[in-house]
Amino acid sequence: MSSRTPDQPRRPPADVGPDARPTGRTRSGRGPAPAVGSPRRVPARPADPARSRAPLAVAAGVAVGWAAIVSYLPVAVVLGLAQFTEGAGSLAGALRAGLAGWLLGHGVPLTTPTGPLSLAPLALAALAAWRLARAGVHTSRAIGARRTGSPRKALVVAGAIGLGYGLLGALAAWLASAGALRVSPVRAGLTLAVFGASAALVGALGTTGALTVLARRLPAVVRDALRSGAVAAALLLAAGAGAAGLAVATGGGEASDMISAYRTGVAGQAGITLVSLAYAPNAAIWAAAYLLGPGFAIGTDTAVRTTEVSLGALPAVPLLAGLPSGPVGPFGAVLLAVPLLAGMAAGWLLARRLLRVAADERATVGWTHLLGAAGGTGLVAGVLLGAAAVFSGGALGDGRLAQIGPVAWQVAALAALVIGVGAMIGAAATRGLARPAEPPAGRVPTPRRSSSSSAPHPGSAPQT
Repeated sequence: MSSRTPDQPRRPPADVGPDARPTGRTRSGRGPAPAVGSPRRVPARPADPARSRAPLAVAAGVAVGWAAIVSYLPVAVVLGLAQFTEGAGSLAGALRAGLAGWLLGHGVPLTTPTGPLSLAPLALAALAAWRLARAGVHTSRAIGARRTGSPRKALVVAGAIGLGYGLLGALAAWLASAGALRVSPVRAGLTLAVFGASAALVGALGTTGALTVLARRLPAVVRDALRSGAVAAALLLAAGAGAAGLAVATGGGEASDMISAYRTGVAGQAGITLVSLAYAPNAAIWAAAYLLGPGFAIGTDTAVRTTEVSLGALPAVPLLAGLPSGPVGPFGAVLLAVPLLAGMAAGWLLARRLLRVAADERATVGWTHLLGAAGGTGLVAGVLLGAAAVFSGGALGDGRLAQIGPVAWQVAALAALVIGVGAMIGAAATRGLARPAEPPAGRVPTPRRSSSSSAPHPGSAPQT
């Protein structure tokens, strides 16, 4: 009960007044009281990781659409320039031709009045594969699968991208089929689905970290063989690209005459030049097959080898101006040593890396591991170069140009043999000539003791 009478005024609190300061406590004493007129603070909630992730369908759809646009627009521009002569060409025709060329770049054959057209420009294929690999990277990040190390998530991402890319391919085939040009939507859908899933899987495996997980499950000799085989194949393809570029530059006058013979104006000639550049990777693979020995064909019953050159009537394509006119001479036989040198370089790099790792771990490089990895280098390089030979060939109609490119199995067999021998020579020579690894400065190696001598010998000084 309070002692205050009804007529007695209520005493104000001690902290109320013009000069009073807030005590910083509420009546309940549970926290500071908010200032008058200040907005009420809402405690921040912890971020939910699931809310920041995008649905798989949305992430894959956006990535696939952007990859398709980036790889389609250059084709539409190039083919539009190629068909714009002094009175021909239209925007609709350029767009339809761009769709047909875009599908051809993925390996989808086109049916034309002169026969099937299946010689894919590998420069466009490389551009599309790069964008699809980036699509796999972006989709993996968007769904929160980055650095999870899950192969299942990488496969899910690749499957979603492949499905979306296949649907776009079927739609593009339906839109491109007009007049005498026909493209099978089913064939286009399946081809682009496999192409998109394969390229996206590369990006997804790297982003999720599943590639490292899978690589650790392989034996060390297999990992070394895969790495060195890819290096050897890349070296031989680089040599082929240099040889093809030198040959085209030597026949530059003939190539210029071919371009000027089209009489399509500056825009048309620029388009024809860009189309030829789109087939430059094909020419690099053909030149690598030429250096290996099997060579390639430009039409049925033709052969371009170091020992034989038999050609018929050729299309007026500037890229073909660099074809040799006959067998190589005595000095040209040095070119046959290029594949062997590529294998020796790959073997040298393999041995250098293994010796460096062994020096860091204070171990020795076994001859069995070294020679096994070097021999596997040839097998891996043969498989890669054989696959490249398959993708680089095709047909330009039903006539004499129905067979263009190298024979894949011959390229694969000779590459496996020559590069394998070269890699073993390079690795063995590097291992034999290597000096013993020296300990780092400031460190004195201590000899290893066996288990029987682990106890200190009586009378020996204690180790510090």
